[in-house]
Amino acid sequence: MSQLKKGAFLNYISIFLINTVGLALTPFILKSLGKDQYGIYLTIGALIGTISLLDFGLNNTIVRFVAKYRAEKDKKGEENFLATTMLIYLVISVLVVIVGAIFYYGYFDSYFTKMSVEQIKIAKIMFVILVFNLAIKLPGGSFIGICSGYEQFVFPKTLNIIRYLLRSLTVVGILLLGGKAIALVIIDTVFSMAVIMVTGYFVFKKLKVRFRLHSFQKSFIKEILKYSVWIFVFALTGVFQWKAGHWVLGRISVPSVLAIYGIGITLGTYYGAFSTAISSVFLPRATQMSVGNASGEQLTDMMIKIGRLSFVVLMYIFIAFALYGYQFVNLWVGHEMGVEGSFQCWVIALMIMAAYTLPLVQNFGNSILEAKNKIAFKAILYLSFMIIGTAIGALLATQYSAIGMISGSVVGWLIVQNVMNFYYHRVIHLNIIRFFKELAHKTVLTLVLISVIGYGINYIPGGGWLNFIAKSMLYTLAYGILIYYLGMIQFERDLVKNTLRLRSVLKKIGYGKYKT
Repeated sequence: MSQLKKGAFLNYISIFLINTVGLALTPFILKSLGKDQYGIYLTIGALIGTISLLDFGLNNTIVRFVAKYRAEKDKKGEENFLATTMLIYLVISVLVVIVGAIFYYGYFDSYFTKMSVEQIKIAKIMFVILVFNLAIKLPGGSFIGICSGYEQFVFPKTLNIIRYLLRSLTVVGILLLGGKAIALVIIDTVFSMAVIMVTGYFVFKKLKVRFRLHSFQKSFIKEILKYSVWIFVFALTGVFQWKAGHWVLGRISVPSVLAIYGIGITLGTYYGAFSTAISSVFLPRATQMSVGNASGEQLTDMMIKIGRLSFVVLMYIFIAFALYGYQFVNLWVGHEMGVEGSFQCWVIALMIMAAYTLPLVQNFGNSILEAKNKIAFKAILYLSFMIIGTAIGALLATQYSAIGMISGSVVGWLIVQNVMNFYYHRVIHLNIIRFFKELAHKTVLTLVLISVIGYGINYIPGGGWLNFIAKSMLYTLAYGILIYYLGMIQFERDLVKNTLRLRSVLKKIGYGKYKT
């Protein structure tokens, strides 16, 4: 099996572990830390995540340039490029420390107005540790980019899985011994340093990579930054999409509200991972079709195939969460969050899932944009409306707290996706009207029937985990039977029959060599 296939397989394992272990650990961490410290932990993490934007997309740029120099067999150019990026990273690390120091000494106390003196003290210690972590982690992360450029996917992905498992076990052990939020950021820092050292050893000793500055050219730095600018814009968009709410609520709300918002966001992001696992492997396919000058109708055909598969998976989760999600959240974190807190977590997650479904179903469209090098329009559009959505959310949050905050973001997502559908139709020449017709074909009426049956299942008396599991099993059985016999077309039934034959599945989807 090639590095690419092994890497893809390990990527799915990683997604599965992060989702399942994350779901299992969250209530334990919440109970151990308490709502307030958990909220502080999430908020400081979001703040540091914002500062990490100073990477400017450089890590992704490393992948591209290293692969380019390897293809050209230009070892000297590769060495010079890597040495230049290290100089850029040195400047970035200094900037991280300066920005962190300015916020720490100038704005920290006045920004988090709803935290007590003791909570501010805890938050400051965490902030300092994580700034130090970030200043080292950003340049250290270049080693993973180098591995990708060398098409060495197995080692870093395997290491990441090992790190995640060991980190999870360590967190459990430390919290059982009485550790709190500060202990968690120390654990994260230690594991980050360990991964950097091990990956660095692999890069220098196994891949024989060298950093040598043969010549320093300002034009070369401009070329590097020019490529990374759109990666940076998308990273900035992601910050406004997933982290900006923490900034706003950190300013106007008590830490317990931050915990509610953070858990809702976590559940919403888990939802997207299931669809991404399907669509992420199709960028090469989109590239092949674009290079082969595939027509808009051919690209639409592929988008429909992948979109319907994603839709079937996502609707299984969405309907289940709409019907039984509140019971799940209440059982999952209700003891710590309370009835009202659990309800708000459920509403926030449900709103994210509802707004996130269409972008996820149309993920192949994003692959087409990348393949056609037309990503700039989407980047600017997303960033603009994520900023607007954050502003709307900030206004609503003053009255409606965490739910108000996510409402603004959801408005931004919905507007963006509607605009993107016009763009897909007019500029990329995808037949969006046909896409929606084919997406709805057989599925919509079947999903309505499933929802009615699922609603009836919800009347099974009782409570607790056994009751929830019983409902979930009955719903899963009903969904599987009805969607297979009533909601799927023959092509999709064939895929289900061949799920254990990966090569056959990819071939049927159209992942093999594209022929014009």
